[in-house]
Amino acid sequence: MCGIAGIFETKHRGQFDLRKVCTKMGDAISHRGPDAGEVWLDDVSGLALAHRRLSIIDLSAAGGQPMMSSCERYILCYNGEVYNASPLRKELEAQGIKFKGRSDTEVILESCAVFGLKETVSQLVGMFAFALWDRQKKTLSLVRDRLGIKPLYWSFMEDGTFIFGSELKALKAHPNCSSEVDRNSVSTFLRHNYIPSPHSIYRGVKKLSPGRILTIDINRQCPEIVSYWSMDAVYEHGRVNQFSGSDDEALGLLEDTLSIAVQGRMISDVPLGAFLSGGIDSSTVVALMQKMSDRPVRSFSIGFNEKGYNEAQHAKEIARHLGTDHTELYVTSTEAQAVIPALPTYFDEPFADSSQIPTYLVSAMTKKYVTVALSGDGGDELFAGYTRYAQAAKFDRLMSNVPGVLKKAASIWGASVPPAVWDFICKGIPSSRRPQNAGDKVRRIAKMLDSDSDSFYRKLISHWHHPDEIVLGAREHKGLVWDETLQQRVPNFLDRMQFLDLLTYLPDDILTKVDRASMAVGLEARVPILDHRVVELAWRLPQHMKIRHGNSKWLLKQLLYKYVPKEIVDRPKMGFGVPIGSWLRGPLKEWAEYLLSEDTFRKHGLLEAASVRRLWGEHKSGKENWQYQLWDVLMLHAWAEHNSSNLS
Repeated sequence: MCGIAGIFETKHRGQFDLRKVCTKMGDAISHRGPDAGEVWLDDVSGLALAHRRLSIIDLSAAGGQPMMSSCERYILCYNGEVYNASPLRKELEAQGIKFKGRSDTEVILESCAVFGLKETVSQLVGMFAFALWDRQKKTLSLVRDRLGIKPLYWSFMEDGTFIFGSELKALKAHPNCSSEVDRNSVSTFLRHNYIPSPHSIYRGVKKLSPGRILTIDINRQCPEIVSYWSMDAVYEHGRVNQFSGSDDEALGLLEDTLSIAVQGRMISDVPLGAFLSGGIDSSTVVALMQKMSDRPVRSFSIGFNEKGYNEAQHAKEIARHLGTDHTELYVTSTEAQAVIPALPTYFDEPFADSSQIPTYLVSAMTKKYVTVALSGDGGDELFAGYTRYAQAAKFDRLMSNVPGVLKKAASIWGASVPPAVWDFICKGIPSSRRPQNAGDKVRRIAKMLDSDSDSFYRKLISHWHHPDEIVLGAREHKGLVWDETLQQRVPNFLDRMQFLDLLTYLPDDILTKVDRASMAVGLEARVPILDHRVVELAWRLPQHMKIRHGNSKWLLKQLLYKYVPKEIVDRPKMGFGVPIGSWLRGPLKEWAEYLLSEDTFRKHGLLEAASVRRLWGEHKSGKENWQYQLWDVLMLHAWAEHNSSNLS
């Protein structure tokens, strides 16, 4: 895993010392690659590429970057891991290519030289974000992997300067990079708790969307962006070629496909382990790792003493059954809260998924023992694991024939009942089936009863339902979740929710969180469930193999049951979070009071203060639980405080 950055001056050259500025851009992301850093320069073309290296495969100098192809036409600056490098290498050797080292970097580069960029990218299995410079055509191409596991930001400035980098801090190191806040992005952030691609917090700075190739040369007025892999095509192929075999045949196919994905991600020249939360996804990954390993796999988990937020005991039980070499760390609330001031540094733009805290903590602990860790991310999106899928699918069935007047009345009544009352009512549900924060969730759903299915989904995923009313001078970016053509393209509601999450929530929240938290400590996180072959298989599976009799992730659970007893696995979905709500009333109260003060609102001028401060008052009193909405504002203001000297 590494960090990349670069500059391409397509028009006016000589404004800055290219090497000096590009070195500064690379140094800004040195945490992503602490082992080495190099800059490659083409002064005549106005191009500079910076690379920071975290050595994983071929630790020798032969794996160093930026790297030139043997024909000397192409230069590659690459972040990621490609797991099918070995068969690709053999194919290239048959074409007469002589390799200098064992790195996957060299395989990608030589493949681009022999077969071309698009053909190469279509063959790669892995996670990657890279820049390829064609010295002959004077074109620069940026590529991001299919699911968006690795990040890539870019900006094409008015003076014709194009810059890019793995993180925003690399771009911000360029003297001319925009520091103007995009207020529309702030509004979008308040809805989602992240800023969806292709937008960023700054005007004129974009994220390259997953599965895309961006190309720019001196003759283009703007970059050309094309898709080389799309969820639309995957969905359509799955619909036309839906799996029609038995449950046992589906289970065998899933095990074979996922085992291949896991095995490929166990290749490493440095120590390797896995995150083990005790949930279905990470437990399945670790079980398959242990099956294929001749020694105990290193597994890692963290625990909290707060009731309802600790999965460590479940992880420990699963580790004991599988026979892994397990390490766990119990974190105090003081230690967890100590991470909060550094979050704006790690994430560069407002980001408010509070599980960023435990994700950083488990990454920091894991890095003490290994350099690579496998993660279970992606299982919820592919196999319908989120509670909202079952909720929304049931809502769609139950409410489709209910008159609008009755739905509205039920919504008003349900929303008027305080969460504490709903908590009391929900005590009648067995604890094994009762969701965490049941009262908040029931009341939230009640507020949505007068919605149609798509607006119901939007409300489920929204923190602030009308963010333009809170953000001064903003009009929210209406992205994919507002696309009215989706009902025709993906007619089934459950499919549509998974489709949307795979294109929005997964890359821009989940994978962003894992990338920034792990790379902040120089740890490479690999996600085998998001191997594109597993993704394509999951979209061929009929719905009853994902949710059966109300049981989510049904087929994935059947696979785990082969390795771990059912009684160890079956329990309510917990999530990977921290008790932000109670912390804000307790140890974080003083910190929050400052960031939610009238002075702070005036200082940054981003939000209308009265509405937020009303919620803060209700939260402090215990009348309501506004933890998610308040955490959004706190992370926004914490980011603004951190960047206040650079904002315009």
